Amino acid sequence: MKLNGNVVNDLTNVNQKQEEQNERIIRLLEQQLAQSNRQIEALTEQVRQLTKALYGSKSEKSKYQAPDGQVSLFEDDPSFSDSEQTEKQSTGTVSYTVIRKKTNKKRNDSFRDGIEVEEIHHYPSNTQCDCCSGEMAEVGSTVVREEAKFIPATMKRVQHIEHAYECKVCKKDVTQKAQIKRGKAPQATIQRSIAGPTILAKLIYDKFIQYLPLYRQVKEWERYGLLTNDKNLSNWVIRAAEDWLLPVYKQMKNVLMEKSVLHVDETYAQIIKRSDGKSGQSNAYNWVCRSVPSQGPIIVLFKSALSRSRAVLEDLISGFKGTVICDGYSAYGHLPNIEFANCWAHVRRYWLKADSKNGQIGVDYCDQLFHIERKIKPLSPEERLEVRQQESKPIVDEFFAWIDSSPFFGKNALAKAAEYTLSRATGLKAFLDNGHLEIDNNPAENAIRPNVIGRKNWLFSVSEAGANANAICLSLAETAKANGIDFYQYLVKLMTELPTLPIHQQPELLHNYMPWSKNIQGTCAK
Repeated sequence: MKLNGNVVNDLTNVNQKQEEQNERIIRLLEQQLAQSNRQIEALTEQVRQLTKALYGSKSEKSKYQAPDGQVSLFEDDPSFSDSEQTEKQSTGTVSYTVIRKKTNKKRNDSFRDGIEVEEIHHYPSNTQCDCCSGEMAEVGSTVVREEAKFIPATMKRVQHIEHAYECKVCKKDVTQKAQIKRGKAPQATIQRSIAGPTILAKLIYDKFIQYLPLYRQVKEWERYGLLTNDKNLSNWVIRAAEDWLLPVYKQMKNVLMEKSVLHVDETYAQIIKRSDGKSGQSNAYNWVCRSVPSQGPIIVLFKSALSRSRAVLEDLISGFKGTVICDGYSAYGHLPNIEFANCWAHVRRYWLKADSKNGQIGVDYCDQLFHIERKIKPLSPEERLEVRQQESKPIVDEFFAWIDSSPFFGKNALAKAAEYTLSRATGLKAFLDNGHLEIDNNPAENAIRPNVIGRKNWLFSVSEAGANANAICLSLAETAKANGIDFYQYLVKLMTELPTLPIHQQPELLHNYMPWSKNIQGTCAK
């Protein structure tokens, strides 16, 4: 039985449509499978990274590996030094013998030089000889042990008494008024307050160097004999900062803005009573600026702000012209008279998170650059620039060429590292053309660390005034430390002498109270 030609054609068309439909279903399933595989890969990568973050090593250190693959055997060995190696040559072979010097183990606890020594002598209760009953003579003495003795601080109630004098002779003369002279007590650091310079210095030192919150200091002050509360202590810090530390802070900022290179970073904070109407749980921010060592004394400046916006950055560095070393945050960019250099430590962090063969290659490139930077750190900016052009530039060019030639796609850690690096290529290459620039923003991150440690202790600021006072005190504390100044002695000097000087009419007097000035270096150095 023969089928009609039309029926055959219809069957053929049906089969073709069925095949096309099957092919479409197969392609759709393949696409869904590929998408599922990518999602599984991304989730697996995320689980691996979270597992590493939770249980893995937190250190970012790695031994530097030379371009030929050889790891230095002695670079991290503190017992090895160039002065301890002897060289022997025979038939073109150089061998090194490492001589390890035997040194006495240093005690973990010791006394600083200059500590007062108190001697307690112990004599026999009876110096009469048991044999002949004669008087015995001393033949020697031995220091059998040393111990530390702590003498607690004492509180004094200091009363300033002004004495008045009158001329008795003139007083008898009814035709004229008798002259009276009165002794003048120095101006109080805080008017109508019992807090003197040493109390305020101790209070601020304990909070910003020892990270001791004010509410914990209350009982310590009570033990010394001063009855107060944390609200009063907070008001004392705010008043001292606004009246006497703020002028020094402003002078430090003026000097800082004259530099041509700055490190800038920011971290979150918390302010309970905010003027912008937001909840106290909303993030506020502390910004920090830090100068570079090649441009004079180190200056560290903090600023408290309610936001992380570009307007805050503009106000922080208003008047500055030069290069800002920073991370990849979008607020850093497109400001007049300012160029931006990016941080290689952040780049290395991204490649380290990739935790793969290609990720390790990216880390190795960064390690080569940091190895060069450690080597040239003592050099002048001009010498550093020359070495960077000769040694660092080829590594940077090769690194970016490797990223361009590698197929890093998707949303995994490797693709994010490549995208982060390429999008900041101009800022990352800036250090190659300026010997004053650092390769990373670690100095700013280190400068802001005390703020982070303090945040974990005092938790939050109640008011914006308190947050601003914190920024002022932290600025002086970190700048004093960077310049080798005893912060407590520095505060005592500022709050003792500044109230007696016309610093508001003659601001040039503040030059003598900068942490790097001869006056402060001569009287408050550690």
